[in-house]
Formats: sequence, C-alpha cells, structure tokens
Amino acid sequence: MNLNRRKTIALGAGGVAALLGTAALAQTAAAPAAAPAAPAAPATPAASAAAAKTTDQWIAEFTGGAEVTDGGVALTAPEIAENGNTVPVSVAAEGASEVLMLAPGNPTAGVMIAKFGPAAGKREIATRIRLATTQDVVAIAKMEDGSFKRATANVKVTIGGCGG
Repeated sequence: MNLNRRKTIALGAGGVAALLGTAALAQTAAAPAAAPAAPAAPATPAASAAAAKTTDQWIAEFTGGAEVTDGGVALTAPEIAENGNTVPVSVAAEGASEVLMLAPGNPTAGVMIAKFGPAAGKREIATRIRLATTQDVVAIAKMEDGSFKRATANVKVTIGGCGG
C-alpha cells in the first residue's frame, strides 16, 4: 500500500472515531436506561462563589475587617468611557503588597487582585476592564505595614453598558 500524508491522516482519524464510538457504546450499555439527567453544574465552584459575593464581602475578605482609609493610592480611569467593554484603568500605590479592584455596578464586583513581590520596582498595574454601567471603580491597596488605603473613580459608560 502506498501511504501519503492524506491517507495517513484519514486512517488516523478513522481509528480515533472507531475508538470513540466503541467507548460511547460501552458507556451507554453500562448506564441504566431510566437514569434521570443530572442538572447542569456551574463552570467551577470558585466561579459561582465569586459571582455571589457583594462589594462589602470582597472588601471584608480582602482587609480581614481592618479599617480602610482614603489616600495613598492613585486610581486613573477615564471620566467617560465610550465603550464599557474596554475601559483602561491603572492603579499605583507606593509601598503596596496587594491591590484589589472592584466594580460594584457589575454582576461580579471583583475585577482583580494584583500581588506585588518584594523585588517589584514599581507598585502599579494597568489593564482594561469591562463595566456594565456608569459606576464608581474602587481600588483598595494593602500596604506593606498592614494598613489599607482606598481610591475611587467614577466612570460614565455611554455605549456597551446601560447608557448612563
């Protein structure tokens, strides 16, 4: 038999299909005929738990109940976002070990947690986030001394959100 690349791929695909078909037949033969279908589970338990948290729960978990003071954090975000799907934001907090960013108007308030190692030259991060509607974006920084600092920026979303 003269094999070329096309024939080799076809034979391999046929072999895989035969194996998958045999495995599927074995599973249906082993399963009871009248077994009810299981309800669909969420993608991951962590994802569904994160979606259920409120803004206050995110803050309490991040700070451990410690007091959060204003200042010491620079949060940069546009006043008006023409597209809520990609809103550029940046956070800078000199002396921060971690930064939590929240968007309370989104279905899932927690946007990100950034951790800075001891060798980090600058304690700042820039990214693009999605905002569902006009809202305050909140950044809370855990400082190396254990204190917590906060900054807030209001972003008006005109397209891709609720329009106002």
